[in-house]
Parts: sequence; C-alpha cells; structure tokens
Amino acid sequence: MPLTAESVSAAFDRWIWIPEDATVIETDEYLLVRFPDWFFRPAELLRLRPAAGRDLLALLEEILEQARAIGTPRLSAWVRLDAPVGLEAALVARGGICEETVDAFALDLSGGVPDLNPAGGAELRWMSDLSTARDEHRVEVEVFGGSMPPEDRLARDAETEARDHREGRGGRIVAYLDGEPVGCGGIVIAGQDARLWGGAVVERARGRGIYRAVLAARLAYAVEQGAAMALVKGRVDTSGPILRRAGFEVFGQERCYLLPLESQE
Repeated sequence: MPLTAESVSAAFDRWIWIPEDATVIETDEYLLVRFPDWFFRPAELLRLRPAAGRDLLALLEEILEQARAIGTPRLSAWVRLDAPVGLEAALVARGGICEETVDAFALDLSGGVPDLNPAGGAELRWMSDLSTARDEHRVEVEVFGGSMPPEDRLARDAETEARDHREGRGGRIVAYLDGEPVGCGGIVIAGQDARLWGGAVVERARGRGIYRAVLAARLAYAVEQGAAMALVKGRVDTSGPILRRAGFEVFGQERCYLLPLESQE
C-alpha cells in the first residue's frame, strides 16, 4: 500500500517513548516528561492538544510551572506533525529558541530492504550484554550529549534489549571499526511500524558508510518481523541526505524549541 500523508502522520502521532523511571505529567491537553538525569534533554513537552478556545500562551505558562515543579533546568518543546495551529509562534513569543529541526521520513517496506552499499569494514553487534550496552551509550553521549547511566541501568537495558530482539520487538545495534564503537541505532517494532531512532556515528568515523550499515541492518530486521513501513526522524544536515538517497520520503518537519524557565516578570 502506498504511503500517504495521513497514514504517516498517524504513525508518527502513535510514536511516543517514555522510560519507566521518568516523571510523567499527563493531562487531556499535554504530556510533559522529566527524564533521568543522564539524558541529554532533561525534560520534554512531547504532546500538546489544547482544549477548544484555550489560549496557547496561558497553557504554556501552566506547563512551564509544572516543569519548574519537577526540577528541570530547562524544557524542550516539540512542534510535531500534529501540532496545533499557532504553537510554533507561541513558543517563539514565549522566548523559545529552535535547537533542532528534523525531517519526518517514511519508507514503504513492501519492496524489501533498499541497496544501501553499507560499510564493508564495520562489525555490527546487537546490544545484548553489559559491554555492548556501555559501548552503545558511549556513542550516544559523544554524539548527542548527556552522560553515562549507572551500571545497574546499563545492565537492565542490555537484558531488556536482548529479550526484545529475540522476541521480535526491536533492539539496538552497535557498529565497530577495529574493535572501537563508532556508531549505533535503535529500532522498535510497533505493529506494522518500524520505528528507527538514535542513529549516530562519531565524528571521526563519518563518511565511511557506518550510518548506512546500521540503517541496513535495522531495515532487514524490520522486514523479517513483517513491518510494512519504516519511520525515522532525520537531522536535516546529517542523516537526512543519507535517508533520501536510501529511498525514504519526507512527510514534513518537526522542530524542537528550548524554552527558558526563568520568571517573565
């Protein structure tokens, strides 16, 4: 079945991930998440659906008060594909600064895995033990920021990811060059959707096909599990061009705004 703007938007709307140890504030109008301290974004506004007639700036002030109450130093707010009209302008009016723009990509998997010409020298390992969990997080921290989780959390992540991979629910891949971890990427199988996330390559290993290798392995896994569509949010200047060449289509953009939490008095 050909991809449509409606089906892709609905699939992205279903895609929200919250770790089990996060602090969650959810109402009929918004979803606010305070992540564990090692995450590179401490808190995010993941969904906003104002009630009819609701003033967006007033709602944002309520959300910022909640963010202060859960102890976050800053708040990132996503303008998603399904964002209400006027949200971006309201974020800018509140002092929001755009910190990231991503294209929302989708790929029809009915034709199988595209030929990505991945790096021949890369070794790929699915995260399955404490060692690969450490390596995966080291790559994430180097590329995205944040800090390393505690060892017990890494061990728990490794056990969960290994089980999910065996049972067809997804997993995380670590790419190595000469035994050194240089890339990573995750996948979640949700019904017929394959959600690709966290694709990263350290700067010193870029331009050598590592991202393509990790992408190809995740897409092959998705096809094996019977997924019909692959979804990924690609940074405009880095992964975006690779994804376009791989056959992914762009169905819009999402932007993340950093909101100041200081008083506006």
